[in-house]
Amino acid sequence: MNGKNSQYAYGGICVNGFVMIFIQILMAGVAAWLYMSEGMWQIIDGIVISIIWAVMTKGYVMLEPNESMVLVFFGKYSGTFYKVGYHWINPLLTTKKISLRIRNLDVDPIKVNDKVGNPILIGLVLVWKIKDTYRAVFDLDSRGANINLSTENFVAIQSDAALREVAGKYAYDDEHGQEHAHELTLRGGGEEINDQLESKLNERLSMAGIEVVEARINYLAYAPEIAAVMLRRQQASAIITAREKIVEGAVSMVKLALGRLEEENVVQLDNDKKAAMIGNLLVVLCADDAAQPVVNAGN
Repeated sequence: MNGKNSQYAYGGICVNGFVMIFIQILMAGVAAWLYMSEGMWQIIDGIVISIIWAVMTKGYVMLEPNESMVLVFFGKYSGTFYKVGYHWINPLLTTKKISLRIRNLDVDPIKVNDKVGNPILIGLVLVWKIKDTYRAVFDLDSRGANINLSTENFVAIQSDAALREVAGKYAYDDEHGQEHAHELTLRGGGEEINDQLESKLNERLSMAGIEVVEARINYLAYAPEIAAVMLRRQQASAIITAREKIVEGAVSMVKLALGRLEEENVVQLDNDKKAAMIGNLLVVLCADDAAQPVVNAGN
């Protein structure tokens, strides 16, 4: 439900505030003239006008852009006032001002367990605003506190819960290699994880008339107690992958070298010499350190 829908907008008395100030000045002048009169009824009329004048002074309201005011008439919801500027409305209405501006929430990293049970630290940045003023005021229990502060506390608690729920559905990273690369992970999910988080937050916050503009994971890491172990695992995985590429390239180079030697009849090698040459070339190509050549100077 949209808070600016005509169904919820205030449709009662509304007068420009400066016009009403001019009217009250005239009323004050009339009351003063009646007080100076000698007749009793004139004085009573002056008292009545003074009482009305005093009540009318409570009807002035002022709103800035992207602000609203929920109006209640003796416990009954009368609508939400959105008009920007200085106005006068029914002074018997109780008013509650609500900001409709966009707000940020930076959720500090919290410790949760991912899908496989690894403890991780995950943080969230949230952009939100109040969409339905009726729900924000009457469905959310503020317990006498400022309504804007109550909504901020509600958003903070629900954001924590939604973040824990989403983080618990996925693994931090793919631990099984490329064969399971199609599985969604927190580290590799990117926009898809953020979309699911935003959907979950909208589901939780809509009950209080709050709309999520954007939600993104802004911090993701292993918890300190397992960070070093996971780092070594990642390094080992990277070394294995690199070794596979090195061996694959070395075999291709050895094959190319033997083929060229045979095609150009540079040297004739029997199987034993080919095996020795292949072993030497693989050692040179796959070694971490540069190989030291040994020159055969003959007998």
